Amino acid sequence: MEILKIEDLTISFKTKNGLVHAVNGVDLNLEEGELLGLVGESGCGKTTTSLAIPKLLPDNSVIERGHIFFDGEDLVEKNEKEMNQIRWKEIAVIFQGAMNAFDPLYTIGKQIMEPIRLHDKKINAEEAAKKARELLEQVGISAKRFTGYPHEFSGGMRQRAMIAMALACEPRLVIADEPVTALDVMIQAQILELLKDLSLGYNLSMIMVSHDLSVLADLCDKIAVMYAGSVVEYGKSNEVFSDPRHPYTKRLMESYPNIYEKKEFVHGIPGYPPNMIDPPKGCLFYERCPDRSDECKAWEPEEYEVSEDRKVSCIMYNEVKKGK
Repeated sequence: MEILKIEDLTISFKTKNGLVHAVNGVDLNLEEGELLGLVGESGCGKTTTSLAIPKLLPDNSVIERGHIFFDGEDLVEKNEKEMNQIRWKEIAVIFQGAMNAFDPLYTIGKQIMEPIRLHDKKINAEEAAKKARELLEQVGISAKRFTGYPHEFSGGMRQRAMIAMALACEPRLVIADEPVTALDVMIQAQILELLKDLSLGYNLSMIMVSHDLSVLADLCDKIAVMYAGSVVEYGKSNEVFSDPRHPYTKRLMESYPNIYEKKEFVHGIPGYPPNMIDPPKGCLFYERCPDRSDECKAWEPEEYEVSEDRKVSCIMYNEVKKGK
């Protein structure tokens, strides 16, 4: 059953230098219980796309066109009052940088209790506190730390507490925005394993945002690779990782070490992403692409379905569309 469908989502930001075209015509879908990974360099539109779903974008953002259907209802059309009934109860967010996500003046336990009591008026403080303690235990934190303040928790513990708060109202969709950033490798592995277990235990649908391909490899069912505000490759996780099709996906994979293959220096992607205030014509990856042709500079690539549930936006695959 499809729980989320994004159609032609286009978002810009108003700045003093002009309109920044952050997201351009993104199409995505998510099935119930499915994990979708959004991957790409910093500034490619991953977080903007994901935070547009619960409508948590800053005031200078503009959704120029598109639809975000959650359970068949278009969230783009909903006002703030209506979204407040959906946030945390139906759609929760695990924010990047858990220290900044918590209020330093309140205990962790009280902050986990807040969404519980906000969305369930029948529950009293004692019952909410009991549930908050149970959630802390579920994510591997002793219930004794219920009265602890954010600064008393390590980075990994704060991230676990953030996950507990996201699960407080048993949402159907969780958006995890760079959930393991700034954590050491061992803690990263623990957090990712926890998210995977919880998604199965709660039958959660999840969108995982990351710039690190290795984070998403074993966790996600499907992968959407983003570059300069557009999805350039989309498909099942194992297919994208074993057989990357878009030149950007290939270079992105080459920029990370593979512990299972021969040791060699990783290769970064030369050049810089385009200026999205005044983006160039044609393929936005043209200047950095080793496989480019003159045709790439003249025409914006279309999305080609190269196989079942596998799409690539690259002019090299126009033969697929023509049936040749």
